[in-house]
Amino acid sequence: MKDLNDIRVEIDEVDKTITELYEKRMKLAEEVAEYKIANGKAVYDKKRELEKLDTLASYAHSEFTRQGIVELYEQIMATSRKRQYQIMAKAGMSVDTGFDFVEEFDYSEATVCFQGVEGAYSQQAMNNFFDKKMKDSFHVDTWRDAMEAIKSGKAQYAVLPIENSSAGSIAECYDLILEYEVSIIGEYILKVDHALLGVKGAKLSDIKSVYSHPQALMQCDGYLRNNHMDWDAIALHNTAVSAKKVHDDNDVTQAAIGSCLNASIYDLDILEEAIQDVKGNETRFIVVSKNKKYCSSAKKLSLCIEIPNEEGSLYKMLSHFIFNGLDLCHIESRPIKDVNWEYRFFIDVIGNLNDEAVKNALVGIDAEASRFRILGNYVRSR
Repeated sequence: MKDLNDIRVEIDEVDKTITELYEKRMKLAEEVAEYKIANGKAVYDKKRELEKLDTLASYAHSEFTRQGIVELYEQIMATSRKRQYQIMAKAGMSVDTGFDFVEEFDYSEATVCFQGVEGAYSQQAMNNFFDKKMKDSFHVDTWRDAMEAIKSGKAQYAVLPIENSSAGSIAECYDLILEYEVSIIGEYILKVDHALLGVKGAKLSDIKSVYSHPQALMQCDGYLRNNHMDWDAIALHNTAVSAKKVHDDNDVTQAAIGSCLNASIYDLDILEEAIQDVKGNETRFIVVSKNKKYCSSAKKLSLCIEIPNEEGSLYKMLSHFIFNGLDLCHIESRPIKDVNWEYRFFIDVIGNLNDEAVKNALVGIDAEASRFRILGNYVRSR
C-alpha cells in the first residue's frame, strides 16, 4: 500500500497537468470565438456538445467515471461558452436591449397612479419615491386598473407592491408586468408598521371582524392567531380601503389593519400599534412605465428568463452571472400559462446595462434561453 503523502504528491502532479491542459483548452476556445465572430456562427451548438459528451463518456472504464466525465465536461464546455461570449461582447456583438439611456428622469409632467384609496401604502411609497416632482396622481381599485391606466395613457407611471420581507412576493404583479409589457424604472422600499384600527370608542373586546389586504393579514397572522382566533379575518383590496370601510360602517365590532396614517385620515382609533409579526417589516414597491428607459444611476437589473425543462438548465443560466462577477439578489419562479409544469424565472441582479459584465452576461443568456426579456434597469431607494 502506498503512503498517503506519496499518493498526494501524485495527485498534485496530476492536478497540475490538468490545470495546464485546461488553460490550453481555454486558449483554443478563444480561437474558436474569433473564428465564429469572423464567420457569423453561433457560440452554442447543442448537437455538437451532446455528440462530444457521448464520445468522451465512451472512453471511461466504469459507470461511475463515465458520469463524472460527463459532469466535468459539461462544466468545461459551459465555461468555454462563457469565455467566448465575453470575447464576442468585447468585439461589439451585444444584445439589443430595447432600452434608451437618459441621464435622469424628468417627472415634472408625469401623472402617476396607485392602487387603493387615500392613505394606502402604495400612495406613501409613491410620494416618497417621486418626492413632489410629479405633476399629478390618482388612485384606482386594482393593480390591473393601474396597468390599464398606463396602457391608455391616462398615467405615465404606476406604483405596484412586488414583494414583502416577511410574506414574500406578490405573484399577480409579476404576471401583470409581463402581460402589459411595462418596464420597471424605479424601486422604493417602505417600512411597514401595521396598526389595528377601530371606530371611535371601540375596544379590543368589541371586535369580531378584522379587514385588510391579504398580504397585511398574512404579515399579522401570528398576532391574530395567538391573540384573537375568534375574529373573522376578511380580505379586501387594500389596507386603506379596509380602514375606510370601518369608518363608513361605524360598527364597533369591526376593525381594520392598516397604517397609523389611516387612523388620522379616516378618524379611527388606534387600538394596537406594530402588530405585524416581523417588526422590521418592509414592502418593496416598483414604479413601472410603458417607456423603456434607464439612467446612469440605475444599479438594479430585472430579467425574465424561460429555459428548457432539462437537467442543469437553471444552473447553466445562473452561471452567466457567476462567471461575470454579478451579484444575484433575487430569484422568483412563476408557472408559464397554458404549459403545465414549465416555469419562467424572474431574476434581479446588481448592475447597469452599460456595465461590461452585464453586457457579457446578456449575450450568453440571450443565446441560451428559450425566451428572455429585460424588465428594467432602475434606481433603488428607501
